[in-house]
Amino acid sequence: MTLKNEVQLIVYPDSLGGDLVELHYVLRRYFSRAVGGVHLLPFYPSSADRGFAPLTYDEVDPAFGTWRDVDLIGREFDLIIDFMVNHISRLSVYFQDYFEKGPDSEFADMFLSFNKLSPNGEISEADLAKVYTRKPRPPYTVVQRADGSKEKVWCTFDYEQIDLDWDSPKTREVMRRYLIQLSRTPAKMIRMDAFAYSTMKIGTTCFFLEPQVWQLLAWLQDYVSPFGVEILPEVHEHYSYHQKISDRGYWTYDFSLPMLVLNTLYHHTSRVLKQWLAICPRKQITTLDTHDGIGVVDVEDLLTAEEIQRTLDGLDEKGANTRKIFSGPEYQNLDVYQVNCTYYSALACNDDSYLAARAIQFFTPGIPQVYYVGLLAGENDIDLVRQTKNGRDINRHNYTLDEIAVEIRKPVVQRLLRLMEFRNTYGAFGGQFTIDDAPDDHLKLTWTRGVQRATLRIDLVGYVTRIDYFDEEKQAVVEFVV
Repeated sequence: MTLKNEVQLIVYPDSLGGDLVELHYVLRRYFSRAVGGVHLLPFYPSSADRGFAPLTYDEVDPAFGTWRDVDLIGREFDLIIDFMVNHISRLSVYFQDYFEKGPDSEFADMFLSFNKLSPNGEISEADLAKVYTRKPRPPYTVVQRADGSKEKVWCTFDYEQIDLDWDSPKTREVMRRYLIQLSRTPAKMIRMDAFAYSTMKIGTTCFFLEPQVWQLLAWLQDYVSPFGVEILPEVHEHYSYHQKISDRGYWTYDFSLPMLVLNTLYHHTSRVLKQWLAICPRKQITTLDTHDGIGVVDVEDLLTAEEIQRTLDGLDEKGANTRKIFSGPEYQNLDVYQVNCTYYSALACNDDSYLAARAIQFFTPGIPQVYYVGLLAGENDIDLVRQTKNGRDINRHNYTLDEIAVEIRKPVVQRLLRLMEFRNTYGAFGGQFTIDDAPDDHLKLTWTRGVQRATLRIDLVGYVTRIDYFDEEKQAVVEFVV
């Protein structure tokens, strides 16, 4: 099963319509030509983080639908689904059994108790401070059992997401069955969420430790590959990690692109972007927006510290940086390493600038993904953040069928859909990619395959975007104004 080189949609099971049935309707009604694949964000029963704290992988949350609903979508679109490598829910049967029985539980070895990690059950503050985390807190939670006894258990992310010990035979026994089951669905790819946090050694960062990380990825690949399924390791960090992943033959993400494109459009310069396009992995999934924020650490050493700050200042000027809008302990998930906002808001809701950004993404080597809010050119949902106190919800508006029927008519959305359809149907993409000479305040990129040739030209000052392509039917070069 080979992924089509077509635009993929990132979507929650209940964010375009109220469930999987309505999502399938929306895909067929509005996006059948613009979308070739669907990254369906977690649809399993979960206790937190909008699906990313799974209780099990055997079930579809009844609020979303059934496995049949997932299968029907997978028959028509390249399907990508998630597997949370790092953790499982606090409310899973595995951790609940461990919570009740302690070391007598048959699942005790699946978890990283401090009693297991250290001879005296304690880890020094100095060693804890070395651990790479995304939250401003220690990487553990304290479990208090009915008898009053307490135990510290490794917990890198949310307290509902309990880390798994991948050195444990019991963890591998449980998880390999899940992997095999997921690989038997119509999914063509399984995203390995937070896999880089699954390597453990006290006294280190416990992040992407080599060679353990490669051993883990090989193990994960082994259980999906007999079914023709690809894996997509997910890591938000320095671009060199993605180059390492690509060098090993795996698919990887281009999480550097979102900030680089903002820098390009804010400051009217293609210099750094072109340097990145010359060296970025070719076997990659490209993004501008996702269910998370816009990564900042991903562009360290691609942009200078001054350039990063100028780009962040640009976000502030446009009122798009939620860390500047919301403050106080009541707000959660205002990320340390990411900026929470929609990509359309990050570009000040300027239609031409936004379409220029998407054109850059679609001409970048790799398979592009568009987040559902970005698909509808959604603006920051300030009211939702005030309601939930969750910073990431600024980019997680749920659209009803009636809202979609209205939003789809916006001129910017119609222009985007036309661009996506061109990207899906013109055959030059996936051929030879070249970065053409152009002034610094312009960008010119070309894809060529046989007689098919498409050239993107962007004026980075006025955001005028054109595509020149050879039309085989007309036997002439045609201009497409984006």
